[in-house]
Amino acid sequence: MWRCTGPRWSGGGPGSEPEGRFGQRLGWYCAERAEERVSMLPAGKVLAFAAQGERRCLGVRRAGGRLVCPYGAVLDGASARDQCARCAQLDRSRSVAADTMADDPRPYGVYLAYFGPGLLKVGITAAERGPARLVEQGAVAYAWLGRGPLMAARRAEALLGSALAVPDRFAKAAKRAARGALPPVPDRVAELEQLHCAAQELAGWPETLQPVEFACADHTELFGLDRIPGEVAELGGMTPGAEIVGEVLTGVGSDVYLRLAMTGGTGAVGGTGPVGVAGRGGGGVAVMDARMLSGWVLGAAVGRVTTVPVRAVGAGAGEREGEGTGRQEGLF
Repeated sequence: MWRCTGPRWSGGGPGSEPEGRFGQRLGWYCAERAEERVSMLPAGKVLAFAAQGERRCLGVRRAGGRLVCPYGAVLDGASARDQCARCAQLDRSRSVAADTMADDPRPYGVYLAYFGPGLLKVGITAAERGPARLVEQGAVAYAWLGRGPLMAARRAEALLGSALAVPDRFAKAAKRAARGALPPVPDRVAELEQLHCAAQELAGWPETLQPVEFACADHTELFGLDRIPGEVAELGGMTPGAEIVGEVLTGVGSDVYLRLAMTGGTGAVGGTGPVGVAGRGGGGVAVMDARMLSGWVLGAAVGRVTTVPVRAVGAGAGEREGEGTGRQEGLF
């Protein structure tokens, strides 16, 4: 029995197809085998899966492995949370995000992330992860600000928040809306550079944090932002028996954009993870937060259309980055 562990961005590994290709994937975990796999989500892939049984807590990751939830907790299908409260508490007992791991000796990078006009945030991530965190949170563009010890990076993050009112997160609804009205790349670069210069001129910059010269990286091509249409609906949470049938247009952070199938046949579970395959159809485009798939056993769909609720983008939204998850997974 394979349970989905949600979206991830990686450059390949056991079970990926093809090996080495950087892109968005869905992760899977089989408790009986203590084994993990991934399935790619490239543009053009047609998905048809149904939620089976109950959505269960995914437990806690420790030392590169997964500890199964000892409570067998059932989760709400409408939340991005993939842990029960007790597993989340255990997870945060040794977490940089929760400030319970101040002795982490790894070097950290401070970054500025751009999501749209006026949507710039500051954050930190372990230097060894490179830009992975920026990709995972769907940053359209970014620039490194400094590198150094964890506590110095934390102080710089706090300094930007207090002196320049730079936030450390944005609501998912705001980021989704901004993708539909992005300015040209030079304008994004200019906005990032202006904030980068202002940040490095601040008094109180941590002495042990080495400033990084401005250089902007843009994710337009990686995310396939030109494939996102102006009119996009939003998929709600899964419930037992609910089905999603559609063709992947592109992926941005934890979001997957699908052209929902109106007609088409069904297929069997296949690939390296239990993702069904369906015939192609013609329908509207909707965005799905793939974190809502985590904890479900996903089998092949038996119908031809998506039965998950579809709503206008922003309806009932407002979830902030990391909210509802109990932690900020993979942040550091």
